[in-house]
This record gives sequence, structure tokens and C-alpha cells, in this order.
Amino acid sequence: MNHLLSAGGATAASNPVLNIAVFALFVAITLFVVYRVSSRNSSRSDYYAAGSAFTGRQNGIALSGDFLSAASFLGIAGAIAVHGYDGFLYSIGFLVAWLVDLLLIAELLRNTGRFTMGDVLSFRMKQRPVRAAAATSTLVISLFYMLAQMAGAGGLIALLLNIHGGLGQALIIAVVGVVMVLYVLVGGMKGTTYVQIIKASILILSAVLMTVFLFGKFGFSLSNLLSQAAYHSPMGGKLLEPGGQYGANGTTKLDFVSLAVALILGAAALPHVLMRFYTVPNSHEARRSVVWATACMFVFYLCTLVIGFGAAALVGTDEIKAAPGGENSAAPLLALHIGGTLLLGILAAVAFATILAVVAGLTLTASASFAHDVYANIFKRGHADPVDEVRVARLTAIGIGVLAIIGGILANGQNIAFLVALAFAVAASANLSTLLYSLFWKRFNTTGTLWAIYGGLGACLVLVIFSPVVSGSPDSIIKGVDFHWFPLKNPGLVSIPFSFLCGFLGTILAKDKADPRKHAEMEVRSLTGIGS
Repeated sequence: MNHLLSAGGATAASNPVLNIAVFALFVAITLFVVYRVSSRNSSRSDYYAAGSAFTGRQNGIALSGDFLSAASFLGIAGAIAVHGYDGFLYSIGFLVAWLVDLLLIAELLRNTGRFTMGDVLSFRMKQRPVRAAAATSTLVISLFYMLAQMAGAGGLIALLLNIHGGLGQALIIAVVGVVMVLYVLVGGMKGTTYVQIIKASILILSAVLMTVFLFGKFGFSLSNLLSQAAYHSPMGGKLLEPGGQYGANGTTKLDFVSLAVALILGAAALPHVLMRFYTVPNSHEARRSVVWATACMFVFYLCTLVIGFGAAALVGTDEIKAAPGGENSAAPLLALHIGGTLLLGILAAVAFATILAVVAGLTLTASASFAHDVYANIFKRGHADPVDEVRVARLTAIGIGVLAIIGGILANGQNIAFLVALAFAVAASANLSTLLYSLFWKRFNTTGTLWAIYGGLGACLVLVIFSPVVSGSPDSIIKGVDFHWFPLKNPGLVSIPFSFLCGFLGTILAKDKADPRKHAEMEVRSLTGIGS
């Protein structure tokens, strides 16, 4: 199909200047803000953790901005519009995940580390091998997460400018990559945090206003909205029932369980989320951060429910699937239907802001991990000049930006909520077991740490490569070939327990023993904050 349905496509394509102008205005404003707040980025503390100067409320809003990615805004709304009830399960998984962060991770992590997850994992282990493993998992997870955001950028600009050619979308993905690297190079953590606060506020406000408008259109009756969505969907009444996407057979039901496990456990192991806990001065503010983030996301995900079903009712599944970007186009098409090109331009700017802010946070985290864990503590053995370390972090950000652009071009067209779920599975498989074992298990040692990280990460990557995500299904990344043997699209159900098992066996079978004094010091520090 070479255009959007009827007037929708014509309207969207007829005024691309307005759409891009709104986005360019946002980029200009946020780059100015980043420049103004980034006057002190020479030290490691300033560049990595913004001098730990943010309050719990500020950091919580920024956390929600870091987490409410293109997957949340575009992917989940599209999944609800097309698959109904099963699409909303993404929202539930993302929200419940924060309880794990609040109860098990946030306070202890803030008290134990300084800049990166590697600080925590290596606290009572051999520094060099553990920091290398932590940096490896951070880089892989960040790149996986970036794929989703860059793919979302390609799909969104395709809708805005009615671009169907791969070259045009690839060019736009490259532009987004360049802008997000600028955020990181200029602003560091402080500038990135302010961008995320601005973006989260605009995103939640936009979602609330769209929700109120939609409710008004259906007489402020959720029942009317749902019945109209079911009436216009090919699924009919089954749109509102479980099983629309994951209820076809035993394999798809198992896939849903795997997805749920990955979503709930993955947030507590995402490096860019964990790094945010170092931007507040103490563990109390870290807990407040999680509470504020959860509250913001609760409001937002309730709105995505209405937006998703509103798109099903007013736009229709056929038009959503036929549009450039596929399922990811549901929310922008709904904006086009209810508010014309101006609302589409505003919504597109918000979505682009979402993508830019999240990818900037990921880039900063990945570059900080390489510079702090690999360069400073492995190559320089803890004696790196802070100025040189920040310079290495900035150079790494450029390299990661290039990789993100290439990966985003390859992953363009996939549902971005699904791609993010894969990143969650990788994070939980590689990091969660090592974090929990390090914080709570006295016997845990270096060998167990390495087995858990590399075992979980390797198992997850192998299962993804040989799953229907890569080959063997109509929506696979590689078309026309089939070398998959693992039946599930999300590997979390297998790879996450496997990581815990690897960590346990590595600890039990290893000859190296844990240092009880270091464990005692880590326990006191993690529980009290003394020494942090």
C-alpha cells in the first residue's frame, strides 16, 4: 500500500514541514537547556552522576522519562489497538517490575556503588574480570534497547513524511542517532536528566490530554469506547478477552509466561535504570525516586489503555497495519484522526523526544561503563586521570551511536514493545542473578559472578538468534530463511533461571573462596550507607 488510507495519508503527507518544525523546535530547546546546565562536566562525578545533586522527585520523573520509551508510547498503544487485552499485558509487566526495584535493588545499589553496576559487582570480587563482564553485559543490553528506539524513530518518520523506502528511513534513523550523541557529548548525566524530565512531563501531559479527549468523544464512558473498539476490530469481542495474541496454542501461552518473567525481572537489571540511582545524594532519595517513577508510569499506562482502544475504535486495525511503521503507528494515526496534522506534529515531536531522551540515557550508560570499568579499572588499574576517563567516555559514546544507527536500520519494522522485551530478557539473564547474589549471598565469589553473567548472557543471545525473532516466521528480522529451533520469541523463561543456576554452580564448584571481611563491609555499607 503506497499511502495511508484516504484523507489520513494525504493530510499526513501534505504538511511534513509542520511535523518536522515542531520536532526541530523541541530539539533546539532541549539542546539549549543541555548546554546551559552542562557547564561543569569535567569531573567523573559530574559527567556520570550529575554530582548526585538531584532530588528523589526530580530523579523519579527522569527515571520515568528514561523508562517510558518509544516502546511504551508507540509499541504498547499499537499492541493494544491490534491485539487488545494481550497488548495491555506489556503495561502491567512494565509497572509491576518497579516493585522489584523498590524492594530489592534501589537502596542497596545506591549505598554500595558510585557510578556503574560494575562498582557493585566487583566490590568483593576480583576487579578486572568482573568489571570486564559487567561492561560487556551493559554494552550488549544497551545496544539491544537502542534497536527498539531507533526502529521506532524510523517508523514514526515514515508515517510523518509518508516515506516507504528503506533508504529514507535509514537516513532519518542516522539523524536521530547524531542528535542523541550530541545530547550525551554536551550534557553528560546532568543535561540528559533535564531532557528526560522535560520529555516525561510533556509525554504524560500529552497522554492525559488525549485520554480526556477520547473519553469525551465517547460520552466519558469506558464501556462505549471498548464496545466501539471491539466493533471495528477484526477480532470482534475477543479484542477484550485474554488470548488474542498469546492464546492460540501451548507454545504461544508459554511465550506469554516467558514475556511476563522478562518484563517483571528485567527492569531491576537494566544498566541505564540502575545508573540513575547514583544521581541522588542518598538511599532515601533513591527510594523516593522509585516511588515517583512508579506513580508517573501508573498514570501513563492507564492512558495507553484508552489510547490503544481509542485507536482501534477510530482508526481501525486495517489502517494501522497498512501504515508505514505498522503497529507502531497507532497513536500517531489516532492523533491525526482526532486533531489533524497539528496534533500529529505535536505527538510526533513528543515521540521523537521520547526516543532521543531514552537513547541518550542508554548511550551515556554504555559509554560510562566502558570508560569507568574497562579503561579506568582494567587498562589503567584504577589510576586513570579523571579528565582522560571522561574523554574516553565521550569517544565511546560516538562509537555506540554508530552501532545504534546500524542496528536500528536492521531492526526497522519490528514492534518496538517486543524488541524492548528482548532487552529486558537480556538484562535479567545477565545482571539480575549477579546483583542479587552479590548483595544477599555470603558465599558468592568471582567464579560464580563470571559464570552467571556470561552464562545468562550467552544463553539469552543464542536462544534469540535461533528463535522465530530472527528467522522462520513472517515478521522475522531475516526474511526467507529458517534456521530457528527454539520455539519461544522471548527467551526469559529459560535464560533467566539458567543464569541463577550458573551463578550457583560456579560458586559451589569454584576453588576461589569469598572474602568474609569484604562481604561484611559490603553488607554494612548496603544497609546503612556508611562509606558510600
